[in-house]
Amino acid sequence: MTKSVAVLMGGWSAEREVSLVSGKACADALENAGYAVTRIDLTRDVRSLLDALEPRPDVVFNALHGRWGEDGAIQGLLDMMAIPYTHSGRMASTLAMDKPLSIQLFRQAGLPTANHVVTDIDALKSGPEPMPRPFVIKPAHEGSSVGVYIVLDGTNGPDYSAWSYGTAMVEEYVAGQELTVSVMGGKALAVTELRPKQGFYDYEAKYTDGKTVHLCPAPISDTLARTCRDLAERAHIALGCRGVTRSDFRYDPESGRLIILEVNTQPGMTPLSLVPEQAKHLGISFEELVSWMVENASCDS
Repeated sequence: MTKSVAVLMGGWSAEREVSLVSGKACADALENAGYAVTRIDLTRDVRSLLDALEPRPDVVFNALHGRWGEDGAIQGLLDMMAIPYTHSGRMASTLAMDKPLSIQLFRQAGLPTANHVVTDIDALKSGPEPMPRPFVIKPAHEGSSVGVYIVLDGTNGPDYSAWSYGTAMVEEYVAGQELTVSVMGGKALAVTELRPKQGFYDYEAKYTDGKTVHLCPAPISDTLARTCRDLAERAHIALGCRGVTRSDFRYDPESGRLIILEVNTQPGMTPLSLVPEQAKHLGISFEELVSWMVENASCDS
């Protein structure tokens, strides 16, 4: 019998529009691969979600990004309903979305990280600055570089008037290359270098065609590439992840310093996304990738 898959997308986080693109791409590919697909645009109405999940699908493909879809909330509901779902479980999802806590776990696992402090916007507004410049300000519980500011020497501080992300994390800025590694089933795929044409690799650079050059495989030494892949696999394990994740790094060629920034448990699956690109580099088609994710879906025990 044909396996039924419900694709969750949309939601109400700051990453709603990207999730809709990811969800459509995944749903289309799964239909092409022969699955019976239902598309669900998640809302805050839990009753409507429960109704949409009847009759129960064999698997939920979680194409949500950001809060509620990536932070363990929807995973907990699906665990209660005993419906297998793609990507990481509720605890790993919660840990990965909490940047300060995930960094603490990385350090305990011996992974290199940047120095950071956790604060709030009122403290940043009133000063003094929490660490010497340059530094990065980011929401402690968001993804996709939403709300990220880089504060450099000789520049004005950011305008915090529109800040709506709660707790902030201020992190030491590490200059150099932006590197990222996808992990599939505990095994690293490849290393990609990201070169934004202007500014840094922010939300717009990630999801606007032509804004960033992707170099896959990254033009780095074999030794550095092996180190990045090893660290990504160790980070995946440290948080208790499963399925597909993507780890982001900064590498300073002058000092040789390499740090891990974060693990994404719900990496983008849009036409510009990095996981499908790295899978393709290894001969794995998009249909094969999403089919593997469905066939390896599970609940937390």
